[in-house]
Amino acid sequence: MVRQGNEIRIGRDISFRAGATRRQFLTWSALVGALAFTPELAGTTAHAQSVVTPDYPFRLGVASGDPLPDSVVLWTRLATDPFAPLGGMTPGVVPVQWQIAADDKFGRIVAQGIELATEFDGWSIHVDVRGLEPAREYFYRFLVGPHASPVGRTKTAPAVGQPLSRLDFAWASCQKWEDGFFGAYGDLAASNLDVVFFLGDYIYEYAIKDEGARQGEPRTESAARETMVLSDYRDRYAMYKADQNLAAAHASAPFVSTFDDHEVDNNWASQISQDNDDPKQFLLRRADAFKAWWENTPVRANLKPVGPDMKVYRRFSFGDLVDFSVLDTRQYRSDQAHGDGEHAQDAETADPSRTITGAAQEQWILDGFASPSRWNFLAHQTVIADLARGQGNDRKVGMDPWSGYEASRHRILDGARDRGTKNVASIVGDIHRTIVSELRRDYQDQVSPMQGVEIATTSIASGKDGADIDSAGAAIADGSPHVKYGNARRGYLRSTLTNTEWRSEVRVLDAVSSPGKPVRTAMTVTVPEGRPEIQLG
Repeated sequence: MVRQGNEIRIGRDISFRAGATRRQFLTWSALVGALAFTPELAGTTAHAQSVVTPDYPFRLGVASGDPLPDSVVLWTRLATDPFAPLGGMTPGVVPVQWQIAADDKFGRIVAQGIELATEFDGWSIHVDVRGLEPAREYFYRFLVGPHASPVGRTKTAPAVGQPLSRLDFAWASCQKWEDGFFGAYGDLAASNLDVVFFLGDYIYEYAIKDEGARQGEPRTESAARETMVLSDYRDRYAMYKADQNLAAAHASAPFVSTFDDHEVDNNWASQISQDNDDPKQFLLRRADAFKAWWENTPVRANLKPVGPDMKVYRRFSFGDLVDFSVLDTRQYRSDQAHGDGEHAQDAETADPSRTITGAAQEQWILDGFASPSRWNFLAHQTVIADLARGQGNDRKVGMDPWSGYEASRHRILDGARDRGTKNVASIVGDIHRTIVSELRRDYQDQVSPMQGVEIATTSIASGKDGADIDSAGAAIADGSPHVKYGNARRGYLRSTLTNTEWRSEVRVLDAVSSPGKPVRTAMTVTVPEGRPEIQLG
């Protein structure tokens, strides 16, 4: 038995996390011994099949995430029935074999092992595969008894500083199940991407009273109530992950994920819920929500929450081309100003003591601007730019985005300027519309220099079908001259980044209220290297 960090390995391939009880240890040790005599439990590859039988455990698909030059996380969560309590699983322990190979037929397996899926972690598996080659495509699968999971494709990052001429990536957010079908993910899955960023609102916590576009589709019993406890959050993730387009997207490329508000509670801020619940009770709810997020997301085991705390801001480098700083703008923020409505900016929104990132994360962001990479991206939840409606005395902005935290914006953009950081970009979600805008320190100062470009993706489904132009978009265009393009259809953003430009396609569907609708490019946005300019075409 060898201990490595917070993981204990029994022999070569069996592991469990530190903190297990003696009873769990003895149970798992006995199970490990039994594997030697019952190899079929470990997923014997000669007979494993991905045929879906009533006891098929991989109905939530597979995923990979958080790619490093020598490592990637492999994920699955066992469930024989995504719509049943506990995913249809019987409490206990299930050995799961994993394999990663250089080919999709698994003729050249480069690493494999066995992990134990337990009820304590919702039967989820997070395998941090080390010793891989940089900038390399791999294929992976999981095996339980006679069952084989779908095959997933993943890719490691290039070595830090390695010359890289191109990165193909996408970002998405906001997928409210009852508002529409996830057709955009089918298009994303076919795009052969290097990495996908998911920037929040993977689930919605609301009680589903009206099935909306999903009328007649199966759903969990707990869907009829708001998610408040761990079992409800687990059920909600299972219901979402049963969507085949979402599963295909996860199997197509590694995801880098963060959360926004709806994974816990609408517009929560630090220890404050939307309804100003008892902070102690809210932190219990936050702990359950974080635990369910971790269980259902392809992130490393060391991101596992400790009670209501989970440090998810982290940075990913891709060669010498780009750094992505993935943020958390919920857990450390000050409460929203003016009751969290639309309001004019004033002394409260400009108060330097208020923050959207917290002091430690803010300093970490500033430190990242010293990177030698050609491009520097912030990947996060909601817009830095003001999306003002109205002009003059009627000008109002949202209090939940960075427009309600002006001092945070000033400190971040001033820090980039003072460090001479070029090619600053912000990619976000949250607002259920595509918005392309200039990054400026102050949007009411017409001589405030443009310091970068921000592109907000629309939602996968939230907000229902939408429109190319809606009344809210027209109001934003009227009050925000720094906004250069808007579209309120559903979809996602797909990008190619090179040494000379950042080129993005606004991929949208004309409707998500029925399945099978085609995806089209509504606009192409190009930003040249070295010049914060927005070119549309």
